[in-house]
Amino acid sequence: MTLIRLELEDELTHLTLAPELGASIVNWTVRSTGQPLLRHADTHALNTGLPGKLGCFPLVPWSNRIAQGGFECPDGWLALTANSLTDPLPIHGSAWQQPWQVVSHSSNEVVLQLDSTTPFAYRARQRFHLSEGKLSIDLHVTHLAERAAWHGLGLHPYLPRTAGTQLQAKARQVWLCDTSKLPTQLSELPAAWDFQSLKDLPDTLVDNGFCEWDGHCLIRQPDLGYELECHATGSDYYLLYCPVGLEFFCIEPVSHPVNAHHLPGRPGLRLLEQGQSVELGFSLHYRQLN
Repeated sequence: MTLIRLELEDELTHLTLAPELGASIVNWTVRSTGQPLLRHADTHALNTGLPGKLGCFPLVPWSNRIAQGGFECPDGWLALTANSLTDPLPIHGSAWQQPWQVVSHSSNEVVLQLDSTTPFAYRARQRFHLSEGKLSIDLHVTHLAERAAWHGLGLHPYLPRTAGTQLQAKARQVWLCDTSKLPTQLSELPAAWDFQSLKDLPDTLVDNGFCEWDGHCLIRQPDLGYELECHATGSDYYLLYCPVGLEFFCIEPVSHPVNAHHLPGRPGLRLLEQGQSVELGFSLHYRQLN
């Protein structure tokens, strides 16, 4: 089967989308040079059919992992099953594993939609817009099921990493995790994880959720000659994933911590009745370094 690929351009950048692969971004590049601004996905990566091998995918109707085989809703327990061959827990919701439909497509904007019945009925929309080197992603979800359920949102971009990659993303606390990658306690920021000002990424593994984020983020790539000025809305948290020895990292704007369905007060989650909606936005603005 030949995958549909949608192309967008502005004055500076070029975006490729794969609606059938969870409405994923395949690549976002600089038009004049072909420089990847997200982790480059080659033909092999695309042919795996796995959004986690591409540039970015949506997290709907929750982000990251959920423990205990499901979660409690007002009308009872919602059971979940593991949905990834690489993780024993349900992860990243269901939208990334379903084909989305094209609602509209112009030279610099695409709107995609998913009507899902898993794990409950919801409608998700993603709007991608390019303008003067700025990629804007708007994620909007409406609850369609008769029974209310908890919703959370996020985006999962993969970004190039070199020895010189630097990050600024102001947060106040971080969730420490156990061996199952579930949060155990809130902590003050270790010095190596304090990105109040621009700092090199840690050499050790980071796979943690950061809290009380102001939504602003700067990713500087001096070895690659550019930076990304980023801004999130509807997101008080970000997840930072820095695997050791790999040429990418992830900073994910999310509406809630990992396993929020089982944390006191369900921080960041929204209990939606039929017809109610929630949204999250994220923009990444490319600038060439002099």
